Amino acid sequence: PPPAQRQSWLSAGVASVGLTSFFSDSGHEIATAVLPSFVTSVLHGTAAALGLIEGFSDALTGLMKLLAGPWADDPARRRRLATSGYLGTAAATGAIGLAGAVWQVGVLRAVAWAARGVRSPARDSLLASLAREGGYGRAYGLERAGDNLGAVVGPLLAAGLVSWVGVRAAIYFAFVPGVAAALAIGVAARHARSASRAGNGPARRARLHLRALADAGLLRPLAPIVAFELGNVATTLLILRSTDLLAGGSRSYTAAASLAILVYAGHNAFASVVALGGGHWIDRANPRVVFATGAALYVLAYSGFAFGPHTWWGLLIAFALAGSGIGLSETAESTLVAQLLPDELRGSGFGALGAIQAGGDFASTAVVGILITTVSARAGFAYAAAWMLLALAVSAGTALLTPARARS
Repeated sequence: PPPAQRQSWLSAGVASVGLTSFFSDSGHEIATAVLPSFVTSVLHGTAAALGLIEGFSDALTGLMKLLAGPWADDPARRRRLATSGYLGTAAATGAIGLAGAVWQVGVLRAVAWAARGVRSPARDSLLASLAREGGYGRAYGLERAGDNLGAVVGPLLAAGLVSWVGVRAAIYFAFVPGVAAALAIGVAARHARSASRAGNGPARRARLHLRALADAGLLRPLAPIVAFELGNVATTLLILRSTDLLAGGSRSYTAAASLAILVYAGHNAFASVVALGGGHWIDRANPRVVFATGAALYVLAYSGFAFGPHTWWGLLIAFALAGSGIGLSETAESTLVAQLLPDELRGSGFGALGAIQAGGDFASTAVVGILITTVSARAGFAYAAAWMLLALAVSAGTALLTPARARS
């Protein structure tokens, strides 16, 4: 792009979306960090109940992304979906602190995560309409950086709040950054409205146009993404593996768990920094190269977790590799959809991408968890690494950009 465009990629609207992701993730990570203690210690629930709540909520997020994607194809509708989705997530997350029974936690968590699914395609489509030509990578890199930075700040805030006001009251505070996120996305929506020539006419019918997505060239490059997500296990398994490796000798299991969580914070910090750098890289190269590099970093990370360093610094390296991998790959995936699709199909495209991410992550985590339990941790992470190798191989032979789009 011309020098003027390179200098102006960071508009007020793009910055507002980045702040939205930072505030939102800070808020719901407060609740996520406190939730295990709240369910088991305050409400006297079981670990199985907590797992059921989280598993169902994550699956619901993926489903709502797919269903809400076509609604976000319309510019006017996507602005309303984004604002209401962030506000709904904030209200339902903060209300978890009012729960007096485990089932109430489950309902509120499901509502919050459903709203999270509704807002995601709308936010990503909104960001694409705000980003400058040639600056999609940097825009989505900033959004991913804000999200991952929030995942560092949120748990730290939670730790301080629990010490200050207790477990239940700490969850109430998750509402505050959530409202800030809703306000920030409202600012972004106003910038998008003023910059858009569309969105003032009648709303289009919401349909998932699979044929149109295929004609736009999206389905073929989704193949390496499917393979990647089938190997992308939840970070809770990485924390569990690290805890097992760190326990023993003079270190208790509780101390090992605390150290593993602290090391895990490095994962999110690296993901935030690398997402920013990856976005700049994408705008100079293309999503395929950056995505393939992310998959390669995951192969190295899973090799580390498989063979198991028993030192905190060895595990920090493995977490840093995984964080760098997710920072590159997620930025590349979002940029791919924004570059390939016209504005009227981006909501559907981001919805389909979100469903693939959620479904693949659920399947990979379930299989790897079973392998760790029934065979060995080495077998589980070898399985995940094999999917990443396949994603790398398929990506090498699949162009993530059609020639026409690449030149536009």
